[in-house]
Amino acid sequence: MSGIHHSTIVHDAAILGADVEIGPFCLIGPRVRLHDGVRLDSHVVITGETEIGARTRVHAQAVLGGGPQFRGDPGAAAKLVIGADNVIRESVTMNGGSMKGDGLTKVGDRGYFMAYSHIAHDCHIGNGVTFANSVALGGHVTIEDGVNIGGLSAIQQFGRIGRNAFVGGVTGVPDDVIPFGIVWGDHARLEGLNLIGLKRSGVPRERIHALRAAYRFIFFETGHLHERAREAASRWKDSPEVAEVAAFILAPAKRPICMPSRTARTSAAD
Repeated sequence: MSGIHHSTIVHDAAILGADVEIGPFCLIGPRVRLHDGVRLDSHVVITGETEIGARTRVHAQAVLGGGPQFRGDPGAAAKLVIGADNVIRESVTMNGGSMKGDGLTKVGDRGYFMAYSHIAHDCHIGNGVTFANSVALGGHVTIEDGVNIGGLSAIQQFGRIGRNAFVGGVTGVPDDVIPFGIVWGDHARLEGLNLIGLKRSGVPRERIHALRAAYRFIFFETGHLHERAREAASRWKDSPEVAEVAAFILAPAKRPICMPSRTARTSAAD
């Protein structure tokens, strides 16, 4: 049974699952679907073709769905799909897809999106991600599973952030970040591997050592980056983490790979 505050406006065509709770002064459009156990606090706006997965909680003033934020696209076909068990905090915004993209913005399960964070059109967000306050994604960004992004950071359009990577706070990210990488800075530079994240994910010590060795080989030896990535995948062929990093580097992309800072290079040489 759904509990809807009397001040909320829910279009007759909206689809609500069991045990949905909607607080005061919310606005729910005609092409919205809320799965079982979704909870909306006050003043939430959900518009466009938007689907929200089971048990997701949306806090006050969030605006989810609707057209992309650029000129020339009315957003008529924009679609937003949000997975299950997410926490969407105050004033978060998520836009639907665009005509120039695939028309779909997709958010996975178990994400935590802190206040004022923004997901633009055609972004694809994995499972178990954490966005701190005021994180902003440009359009067409891919965020893989387990990524953690610090507050006030921004990811440029078409960027890729690999699985279990960590982006420091107040960081601008114009380049692609490898899986398990750590980046920070005004213009992000690769500062090492997310060793804490690897350990928390249960990666065995010997595989972490293999990844560290491959990381040093890929980023600090001579030669072309792609050649070193192929060689690393061959040399550490029993490491799934090395294979994942190499595949990420070799995949077709619109952005270059984020490279180490001078400080990181000096540290690796010591």
